[in-house]
Amino acid sequence: MIQESFIHYKKNLLHYVKAGNGKHALLVFHGFGQDHTLYLSLLKSLSKKYTLYIIDLFFHGKSQWNEGEQHLKKSAWNNILNVLFQEQHISTFSILAYSLGGKFALATLEAYPQQIKNVFLIAPDGIKTSFWYSLATYPGIFRNFFKSMILHPERFSLIARKLNQISLVDKGLIRFADFQMNTEAKRKRVYYSWVVFRHLKFDLKKIAYLINHHNIQLTMVVGKYDKVIRAENMNRLLKHVHHYRLEIIECGHTELVSESLPFLSGED
Repeated sequence: MIQESFIHYKKNLLHYVKAGNGKHALLVFHGFGQDHTLYLSLLKSLSKKYTLYIIDLFFHGKSQWNEGEQHLKKSAWNNILNVLFQEQHISTFSILAYSLGGKFALATLEAYPQQIKNVFLIAPDGIKTSFWYSLATYPGIFRNFFKSMILHPERFSLIARKLNQISLVDKGLIRFADFQMNTEAKRKRVYYSWVVFRHLKFDLKKIAYLINHHNIQLTMVVGKYDKVIRAENMNRLLKHVHHYRLEIIECGHTELVSESLPFLSGED
């Protein structure tokens, strides 16, 4: 049985679905360009152990952010989660996050470490901020330039070609970016996700301390051929964590969720 709900916060709506009947709560945060529907495929493997709360991030699925370029504060995210916890009577939980969802996983871990049992991170964003993300969210001329790409996509294509010609950006990464920028609606989602989520940044030593201090079980799954979230960059966090499980799968970024299932369900 799948139950659909909305959390109202100021002008905004956060949509989530509740599915499964396991005794442990699992918060699920999807990647960029996805929504909760993709993760319903996890039910068969995870629903006996977990009750899943699959959240549509703002600018995705049925969630709505109605405050323009106003950034999402960590305190606001905590207030939203408090509503979820109260509505669903959640006291302890685990987290599963992929790609962009990693930012929300780390923000949740930072706020509620004493309530978290396990964290499963699949090629998570939030551990290393890319140079291009920094430019896009920087106030002033750079941000205005990136915003102009919504209506003028040829500017993005020109930059991408030039960077590829001088071997600064991998072709696989350009193909991924092209797919995420090939319509005006997608370009708006890219820009507003960049800007609104720009303050979801983390002190990785603090995150590691919380994991160590509260004995949170950390599983990290990364792709050997992932050009979007590189496996080697995960050491920025992992080198400070005492105990963790790291799995490197021979695949790229987009195949990781399905390939990670055995490590999430304990079937390996």
